[in-house]
Amino acid sequence: MSKTSIYGLTLDQLIKWLVAQDEKKFRAAQIWDWIYTKRVDSFDKMTNLSKKTIQLLENHFVMNSLEKQIEQKAKDGTTKFLFQLSDGNLIETVLMSHEYGLSVCVTSQVGCNIGCSFCASGLLKKNRDLTSGEMVEQLVAIQQSLDAKGKDERVSHIVVMGIGEPFDNFENVMDFLRIVNDGKGLAIGARHITVSTSGIVPRIYEFADIDWQVNLAISLHAPNNELRSRIMKINRAYPIEKLMEAVNYYLEKTNRRITFEYILLKDINDHKEEALQLAKLFENKRHLVYINLIPYNPVEEHPEYQRSEKDAVVTFYETLKRRGINAVVRKEFGTDIDAACGQLRSKQIKKERVIKR
Repeated sequence: MSKTSIYGLTLDQLIKWLVAQDEKKFRAAQIWDWIYTKRVDSFDKMTNLSKKTIQLLENHFVMNSLEKQIEQKAKDGTTKFLFQLSDGNLIETVLMSHEYGLSVCVTSQVGCNIGCSFCASGLLKKNRDLTSGEMVEQLVAIQQSLDAKGKDERVSHIVVMGIGEPFDNFENVMDFLRIVNDGKGLAIGARHITVSTSGIVPRIYEFADIDWQVNLAISLHAPNNELRSRIMKINRAYPIEKLMEAVNYYLEKTNRRITFEYILLKDINDHKEEALQLAKLFENKRHLVYINLIPYNPVEEHPEYQRSEKDAVVTFYETLKRRGINAVVRKEFGTDIDAACGQLRSKQIKKERVIKR
């Protein structure tokens, strides 16, 4: 019998499972207290459970399905973890320190099929979706790492922006969000959580209808269809007009601001012309959008893409600001390690292939 991660169950799901096993409902709250508050690493440490209940849990669930392979720490404190899953696949998770607290960038899939032509995450095609438990375990593993180092620090923010397209793994990601947001779970406030999508339009509508306080970010990277289709093949399925219809629905439904991610690529999407087109795209919704301009981390396999010159970045930013668009040039983290998302995983897989030859 295959076992699943105990971290993959919402509190309601765990209650229903326990009741189906002739266990008392209150056991669910006890188990959650052990795994999320006390953060134990094995079922036999749950001392207020009977041996029968512990055996039941051990027969059906695992607690440590991730195994840390590599931990890279940058000069600025950013730490990138490479985890191996129980089936041998590798994923990345990143811990970043901000003035407002500790943030973790979570991976949602093994590989990615979205096919952005500049991205390291898509170098290896999607193998499978992560379960909600595997996503939660990334946070738990990092929090346990902080605990083990005697640091009185707590992960306070989450961005689901790691390897993969979160809205291509929608149900598991939604369960993940419910678990980490639950006051009896990791208790991370909804407004401290951001989910990023490259623009899967039907899921944006569905996410809007859930109507909660979790933040939405959309990877845009180009202000017109010709350019966006060239660098992001998802635009061929969901062109900017369809994307903006979904954006308008989300804004009307939630009245919550959307962040648009825009990676600046030298001599491709970083001209003043593109900045003016971007400003035009959002001129009627200035107060509800926020443009995050991102310096590009070069990827060895994509030599055609390079980082924009500083002057181009400044001109692009100032053009948006002069037209009343809220924009910021994102602070960079971990530039002295494998900074681009998916880069560490890709390097490790290449190394393993060379060794096997």
